[in-house]
Amino acid sequence: MSAAPRHVIFGAGAVGLATLDALLRRGETARLVNRSGSARVPDGVEVVGGDARDAAFTTLVAEGAAVVYQTLNPPYAEWSARFPLLQAGVLAAAEAAGARLVSMENVYMYGRPDGLPLTEDSGDHAHTTKGRLRGRMSRDLLVAHAEGRVPVAIGRASDYFGPRGGAQSNLGDRVFPAAIAGKTATVLGDPDQPHTYTYIPDIGEGLVLLGEHPDAPGEVWHLPNDPGTRTTRQLVEVAYRDAGQTRARVRAMPAWLLRALGTVNPSMRELVEMQYLFAEPFVVDSSKIVDKLGATATPVEEAVLATLQSYRDG
Repeated sequence: MSAAPRHVIFGAGAVGLATLDALLRRGETARLVNRSGSARVPDGVEVVGGDARDAAFTTLVAEGAAVVYQTLNPPYAEWSARFPLLQAGVLAAAEAAGARLVSMENVYMYGRPDGLPLTEDSGDHAHTTKGRLRGRMSRDLLVAHAEGRVPVAIGRASDYFGPRGGAQSNLGDRVFPAAIAGKTATVLGDPDQPHTYTYIPDIGEGLVLLGEHPDAPGEVWHLPNDPGTRTTRQLVEVAYRDAGQTRARVRAMPAWLLRALGTVNPSMRELVEMQYLFAEPFVVDSSKIVDKLGATATPVEEAVLATLQSYRDG
């Protein structure tokens, strides 16, 4: 293993790879750390395998880094057992290196929006197991910052979509291949509710911005979203139009079917409590990072077209 570059990314999923892309666009070097030690990355990018729950391992691979990114996301069914330990390992690495820690989060800790746009000041009102866990983990990071142990900047995204989104994205494997083939897309929840989706490349750009901007640490930031929130159905219609289809074909997965699938599939079981996300307007305001740090969001029509092309390219 070579000496650590300035940037070390824990996690090689869609968000970790988008963060790597954003760093490479800036001419930066980065090391990627995941469980397997393998990932589809450009030549010259080092990928190191190991267990991020092991603080000795994380400290070793991040030694000398200036910025450490936490983009790990274990399967839903393993969140309670693994996620806090993974975060603790990455936090220990950043503290030992004297590095800034940029942590990727979602918006589950806010709970139901109750008709209001979610902002960074919405407060923790989680009513789900995963939301309460996310809230505790976020508070742990902010305490570490307040105690002067490590500078922390937190980036939060809504449900994501984009290249590499895959089956984890509501606007992913169940939508874009169907649009290309002219078949019926399947989505979770009510497709006619306005819903903020965060574009994966914008997440990567936003996390790197949090890693480099002097005013980012000590704060929670919603990563940039196109402010023109649309319904899930409207976004699916854009995908079908861009795919050359005359009309969109979309169906919602009924809640009863999700519960039935959950009896045999742990991942589906964990989705049941999250259906509130799609039951009412769910709007995530990202004006803070735009106004204070100068972030920009990709226009949603451009983002959908780029995602469609990524599926065509394979």
